[in-house]
Amino acid sequence: MTNDVKETFSGGAPPAPAALAAKVRTLAPSMTRSMQRVAEAVAGDPAGCAALTVTGLAGLTGTSEATVVRTARLLGYPGYRDLRLALAGLAAQQQSGRAPAVTADIAVDDPIADVVAKLAYDEQQTLADTAAALDTVQLAAAVAALAGARRIDVYGAGASSLVGQDLAQKLLRIGLIAHAHTDPHLAVTNAVQLRSGDAAVAITHSGSTSDVIEPLRVAFDHGATTIAITGRPDGAVTQYADHVLTTSTARESELRPAAMSSRTSQLLVVDCLFIGIAQRTYETAAPALAASYEALAHRHNPRPR
Repeated sequence: MTNDVKETFSGGAPPAPAALAAKVRTLAPSMTRSMQRVAEAVAGDPAGCAALTVTGLAGLTGTSEATVVRTARLLGYPGYRDLRLALAGLAAQQQSGRAPAVTADIAVDDPIADVVAKLAYDEQQTLADTAAALDTVQLAAAVAALAGARRIDVYGAGASSLVGQDLAQKLLRIGLIAHAHTDPHLAVTNAVQLRSGDAAVAITHSGSTSDVIEPLRVAFDHGATTIAITGRPDGAVTQYADHVLTTSTARESELRPAAMSSRTSQLLVVDCLFIGIAQRTYETAAPALAASYEALAHRHNPRPR
């Protein structure tokens, strides 16, 4: 467990109650174990914790009052009083059915119907959490940078590389020059060629994948506008990102690793970027998209000679 978590309130509006669970899931891996206990308690029983004083919550979690306050501030609240208000709001939403309680993990012996239901719920919750926590100011800035870029490089590894390829092919279809790099050496080689007016996108759920961070660092050092799509806003990748887009993740389980659950939220962010760019470049994007549809139609239905 890392101990380098920023424990000061960063300012700005505290997260809405609906975004609290998403913040806990995103930041918990970087918290100390004592702060994790506080975060897990408030996310697991918002109604019960909302009724507790700071002393009561410290006693419930076996921590100190200072740890409770630091956890509240890390989650985005100026103090414990503000966190209690958010917990009360979240509890009210859950009771009204607008914020359903978390379902159980998928078990080895679950019937396939239960697997479908649990996965569907987790996917829906992941999308909702990502949308609630996504910084639209950062998103708009990333859209503007990509829409005006001379060239766009996208970096990803493992499951994130699939998301990177999806972003690149979407951008290509609306006439932008975009390349998804999965080979780390080729990614760095290409990043060296980037300049001001270019853009680079790094996709890494952990925020610490060196094969993704290194080309983004090179792109950043050469003056390109850099964007990180990550589940860890405190991850190393953000050091080299001009704009950070945070994703949420469904709960990990033995049968559903992070690589699987993070892909859903990453694809949502990619789609938001694509739609924003298509809107901003509509006069050129619409004809390019139509041309790509026509080319694909001819490929599947070739004209007789």
